[in-house]
Amino acid sequence: MAADGWNARRVGLTISALSLGTTLNALNSSMIAVALLSLQHDFGLSIAAVTWVITVFYIASTVAQPLMGRMADAFGARRVFVAGMVLVVVAGAIAPLGGFELVLVARGIMAIGTSVAFPAAVALVGPLAHASGASPPRLLARIQIANTTAAALGPVIGGLLIALAGWPAIFLVNIPLALAALVGVLTLAPPDEPRGAVSPAAVMRVLDPAGVVAFTVAVVSLLVAALGAAGEALWLLLAIGAVALALFVWRERRARFPFIDVRMLAANRALTWTYLGFTVFAALYYVAFFGLPQFLESYGGYSTAIVGLLMLPLSGMTIALAPFVARTIDRRGLAPVLIGTGILLLVATVALGIGVITIAPVWILVMTAVMGIPYCMGSLAMTEAVRRAAPPDAVGVASGLLQSTRYLGAIAATVVLGRMLGGEVDAAAWGGVVLAAVGIGIAHLAVALVGASAFRRPA
Repeated sequence: MAADGWNARRVGLTISALSLGTTLNALNSSMIAVALLSLQHDFGLSIAAVTWVITVFYIASTVAQPLMGRMADAFGARRVFVAGMVLVVVAGAIAPLGGFELVLVARGIMAIGTSVAFPAAVALVGPLAHASGASPPRLLARIQIANTTAAALGPVIGGLLIALAGWPAIFLVNIPLALAALVGVLTLAPPDEPRGAVSPAAVMRVLDPAGVVAFTVAVVSLLVAALGAAGEALWLLLAIGAVALALFVWRERRARFPFIDVRMLAANRALTWTYLGFTVFAALYYVAFFGLPQFLESYGGYSTAIVGLLMLPLSGMTIALAPFVARTIDRRGLAPVLIGTGILLLVATVALGIGVITIAPVWILVMTAVMGIPYCMGSLAMTEAVRRAAPPDAVGVASGLLQSTRYLGAIAATVVLGRMLGGEVDAAAWGGVVLAAVGIGIAHLAVALVGASAFRRPA
């Protein structure tokens, strides 16, 4: 039963505002791809230098997702969501005002601000579902549809904005979008339960500065090494990352208010297996999402615009199937959907082998549509798995960590593709990518089978 003041229209408007906020991270991740040449030209940069706008966003988002989730758990998801949207407005406004260094600063602030949205939105789904009587998986399905659509349309929107007003437009467009999300959540979302005042001392206690610093050093060192940007310092960065990671675990096991409760992760089997599964899942997905366009452009001779159209079934399947997947989770539970994701994802990786035989458009459309089915299932099921498995007071940080594992999977995919497609891109090279993907798919299925057992309904 819905509580007083809640109806389908208010629920829909609230989810729309939350979805708008969560799309900003995906939108800014993908729009920047079409702005690199404009930034390179306007600031007289090399290709290596201009790509830092991507690297800064990746690194900042990886660290900020769980950090902002921790803030949402401590000070209220609604309050922190609104603060994140304020940061997005600031970032959008300052980026066009100075040199490239200010653009990088703005991208970092943008990453932090947009990283608030997803963990805060997932944390708000529970209270929103309780107040309205709605199904949590179905609310998450709407958010998932918005995120997938934003990621798919980001390059198209970015290209149009740059054509009309230059690269500053991809920053300025965030201002009205963030303000709309801010006003919608502030006026519609369920109020946060009473929390303590947001004082500097409270923030420092919640943030666990020592844990955050160790986590950041570990993530930055290992990501820069994985991205191939370390040069001759590769082994030094790997050593620094390993030591920082060990110190992070040591610190969090002893902290009274840990940034990430590693003891809880060790004890919470369902949550740990979900993170592992999503990391492997994301790696496999991004091997296809990043690799297929490169293969089609280099080997198939397709234009960027045509490749974009050929990739659309991937997001289209999410839009079409998300409501059905949500109903299945409601009726049958998470375990069947997690196992089905593993099986269908392995089938989809085998289907990628069609590219070795033919690159006819109709078969590429089949490949991307087939890949879209398990992507929709896995994204929604594992988000709901984290929401269910996390302690009630840690849903935000748990959801933020899930997003961090997505970035880790994406980076792993770029490493695989760098090795497989680093030379001549032809059918044989694509065959190597497919074999690697099948191996990852088998690993994911094994993890899914073990992890799903933690979500089986009692007889």
